[in-house]
Amino acid sequence: MSVLEVKDLRVSVETEQGTKEILKGVDLVINEGEIHAIMGPNGSGKSTLAYTIAGHPKYHVEGGSVKLDGVEMLELSVDERARAGLFLAMQYPVEIPGVTVSNFLRTAKTALDGEAPALRPWIKEIRESMEALRMDKTFAERNVNEGFSGGEKKRHEILQLELLKPKFAILDETDSGLDVDALKIVSEGVNRAKENTGLGLLLITHYTRILRYIKPDFVHVFVDGKVAEEGGPELADRLEDEGYDRFLRLSEAPGAGVA
Repeated sequence: MSVLEVKDLRVSVETEQGTKEILKGVDLVINEGEIHAIMGPNGSGKSTLAYTIAGHPKYHVEGGSVKLDGVEMLELSVDERARAGLFLAMQYPVEIPGVTVSNFLRTAKTALDGEAPALRPWIKEIRESMEALRMDKTFAERNVNEGFSGGEKKRHEILQLELLKPKFAILDETDSGLDVDALKIVSEGVNRAKENTGLGLLLITHYTRILRYIKPDFVHVFVDGKVAEEGGPELADRLEDEGYDRFLRLSEAPGAGVA
């Protein structure tokens, strides 16, 4: 069984005011087939965690480890982490003018597998995934994320997830900017990927609405760069009723956050 283990992860970024510590000792273990939701207020470090695991150079690891099946990911480049089985669905996917969706997907698949996929089965798989995500067939010939609506960008991220078949996926606020219909379709795609491959999921969100469609096994409350509380799905319901105030009060208390 595959395992993604984050241990005592401490991360900083450079700001105009100098070095700022963002992650202050994060511990997290995700097993194959599990869904972990990370919830927390703005600025708590959720996206920093996602981008650090994926290998974004902006974030400086001060200590700790991120291991996938015992292999230290922090020593690998971004593309090596992807080949090892990590996938990040970004909150704000970037545009790639001049590169069509179909070329992008086949190039990505070739880079991950070390060889190009057989053309006919590949085209069939793309069409089936696009149909399931309610994407028009002309979508494949559009330039990546260029002129895409918010919903189209998120569907494209889930299309990649279904086709590239990683071991573990991090979904960074995939629900942001989606209407109810798009949220359902995107969630169905995520659930499909999990059922078909045993995917492990780290789902980052502010709100509980996506958790109505993607049922978490574990919920982690993220405040001030660390996990403040952990529990089952019922914790998300409690957060919806109570908000994050009590966690924020604790983090602002004298002595809180001192390493």
